[in-house]
Amino acid sequence: METATVNTNFKSEEYFINMGPQHPATHGVLRLLLTIDGEVIKKVEPDLGYIHRSIEKMCERNSYQQIIHLTDRLDYLSSHINNEAVCLAVENALGVEIPERAKVVRTIIGELTRIASHCLWWGVLGMDVGALTTYFYGFRDREMINDIFEETCGARLTMNYSLPGGLMFDIHPNFISRVKAFITHFRSKLPEYDTLLTNNVIFQKRTKGVGVLSKEAAISYGASGPVGRASGYSCDVRKHHPYSALNKVTFKEILKTEGDTFARYQVRIEEMWESLSIIEQLIDNIPEGNFQVATDAVIKLPKGEFYQKVETARGELGVFIISTGTKNPYRLKFRSPGLSNLSLLNHIAVGGKVGDLVASMATLDLVIPDIDR
Repeated sequence: METATVNTNFKSEEYFINMGPQHPATHGVLRLLLTIDGEVIKKVEPDLGYIHRSIEKMCERNSYQQIIHLTDRLDYLSSHINNEAVCLAVENALGVEIPERAKVVRTIIGELTRIASHCLWWGVLGMDVGALTTYFYGFRDREMINDIFEETCGARLTMNYSLPGGLMFDIHPNFISRVKAFITHFRSKLPEYDTLLTNNVIFQKRTKGVGVLSKEAAISYGASGPVGRASGYSCDVRKHHPYSALNKVTFKEILKTEGDTFARYQVRIEEMWESLSIIEQLIDNIPEGNFQVATDAVIKLPKGEFYQKVETARGELGVFIISTGTKNPYRLKFRSPGLSNLSLLNHIAVGGKVGDLVASMATLDLVIPDIDR
């Protein structure tokens, strides 16, 4: 009887697959062209443009008050912070000092926005890696914040509350009590996030040592927000260039050194605790007085170039305005945190598998309209 021989000289071959633009894990209309060898990723090429709306060009024909209403269509999970960025740029250019009441309320609203964004991110991250329960828990907590926002400004997603000079109107009579109720609720619920996902052995196996980004690479790619801080890069705009009432509070800048998917996860979880602390320091100390100062009905910035940056839930958002002295900016450019963070996806994905890519991309926390303006 002849013995069968086994041919071990297999030849692998690279091939290309599309991930998106309607793939659930790309969280929007992002197309990734993957070069893979078996299940191993050789290259990731992002393909943008599927939701481009020419927002920066539209800003050139709008007044500075009207531009505010376009910013929440960028990173729609950081609407209030985006609004504040343009307002601060205009106010600093005009030399306008807004009331302390407006500064404190803006800061509280901004930190509530950060928590709401992180709640959604956490819920969807769990779903991306197969833990469906997190989706319901994250949205449960986010709904309480959305209810506060709806009562405050009338919207739940594309929100507008700040305007050059302060706030559109004063806070709702229920604002303070509802914020306090949320703090009490969330302090008891946030530990559940660790029970459900952080301490889950399967989740840790899928995230520790995966998608590693060194500090040097983070700086080189212009990474910011939790992505940069998870690699040990101190880049929190709230710490280095405080705005509004952030110079009145104490909080820790969350830094990790591992630079992997799990570290990026940990940074956001710990940031929610810090945001709660910031809100607690301010909620009982909202100054009395006006919530806005009067500005000209038609705002005209002096000639020159002006730049303002803020810390959104995803990182540094910059607003660069070139003014010729008219009611419209000659040029307005947004420095998007998502675009810089997306640029490093190939760097952290090569050598891993498609399942690793899904987990790593989830901790970049991409919002595609923020990238594809």
